[in-house]
Amino acid sequence: MEQLNKGFVYAVAAALIWSGFILVSRLGGISELQAYDVIAIRYATCGLLLLPIWWFKFRFRLFQAKYIACSLIGGLAYALCTFQGFELAAGSEAAVLLPGLIPLFIILLSVVINKERHGPKVWLGTAVITSGILALFIPSLAQGQSLGMGHLYLAAGALCWGLFSVLIKRWQITPWQATVSLAIITAVLYLPVYIVFLPKAITPDLWQDIAIQAFYQGFLATIIQMYLYVKAVQMIGPAAMGTTMAIVPLLSGIAAIIIFGEQATFEIITGLTLVSLGAWLSHQKWLHKLVLIPKG
Repeated sequence: MEQLNKGFVYAVAAALIWSGFILVSRLGGISELQAYDVIAIRYATCGLLLLPIWWFKFRFRLFQAKYIACSLIGGLAYALCTFQGFELAAGSEAAVLLPGLIPLFIILLSVVINKERHGPKVWLGTAVITSGILALFIPSLAQGQSLGMGHLYLAAGALCWGLFSVLIKRWQITPWQATVSLAIITAVLYLPVYIVFLPKAITPDLWQDIAIQAFYQGFLATIIQMYLYVKAVQMIGPAAMGTTMAIVPLLSGIAAIIIFGEQATFEIITGLTLVSLGAWLSHQKWLHKLVLIPKG
């Protein structure tokens, strides 16, 4: 019982950090920092923190093709798309799109790439998540409005992370290998290009914004969150962990509305609720008994 309680503490902490990631990323998006700056701060920080641990303690052959590919997809491409999205889309909309589209893309890509088969409970949860995302945009589309670039960037970022998640399972990459490769390889590939070619807005006057992004993006959201997530899965299992993570859309979306003064529209509240409900449903062990198709 003690281990179970401790596991749920890890799970809730991981969910809170993931919720905070959406808020801090949006904070960076509306600050004077550019998306390129936030990406550089994120990977410079976590790369420097993890480099000595990898080198002296848990070293593996880092620059292999599979690690480079995962870093290009789940590190560089994900960051470029997602942080551009945080500049252009509201935090509450990001709270619907990222936590909603990531599991949706993981499920679909796992079928296409890994030939996995999912039970009815997963597809039911996926359908509810999809309905939540549609609820956010159908009224605007019905009025002839198109999706904003911020929404498209966030969707592309979710697709990158979904592909990254499927590939690390296919290639049997451990959480430690995934974390280190994303941090160090992405830093090695991105930072020289950023320093020489990309526009920058980093100045000493923005030290508070830089410190917030460095601490949260480079330490909490990449290193601590991964550790808590893995520990929780080990102690309470992936289903319970997935259920706990279902609080992320509602928590981060409502917090974004309060902190950033965003409008709490019917579409936003419906989308947040349905995405959270879908994530919760898809991880319920008892649900298959209600919707399981009889064999034979």
